[in-house]
Amino acid sequence: MQISKAESQVMQFLWDRHPATAADVFAALGSDNDWSEATVKTLLGRLRNKGAVAVEPDGKRFLYRPAIERDAWVLAESSRLVDRLFDGRLAPLVSHFSSHGKLSQSDLDELRELIERLDDER
Repeated sequence: MQISKAESQVMQFLWDRHPATAADVFAALGSDNDWSEATVKTLLGRLRNKGAVAVEPDGKRFLYRPAIERDAWVLAESSRLVDRLFDGRLAPLVSHFSSHGKLSQSDLDELRELIERLDDER
């Protein structure tokens, strides 16, 4: 499932706070993104059509909640990125960031700890 940047902002809001109305989403995200309430409703409609959000009537309004889990979406998106740019391999991704000065010392420390933990588990 492809989710645009704007749609992902709506999903992040819904993962953090659901159920929510279109007005709730608009109040939280509208002004920062220069979105109208109609834009928010369009984004919610697209997400509903993609199966990313579930909708239930609540009187004269609708309540929206995520229909996909954040972790599953992050895994799918990150896998798609690595597949598209690095032939599915993580080492070239890390190398790319390293060669462009995008890895901080804390990033390196976290990577070392992760590698040690993975080695211990094997």
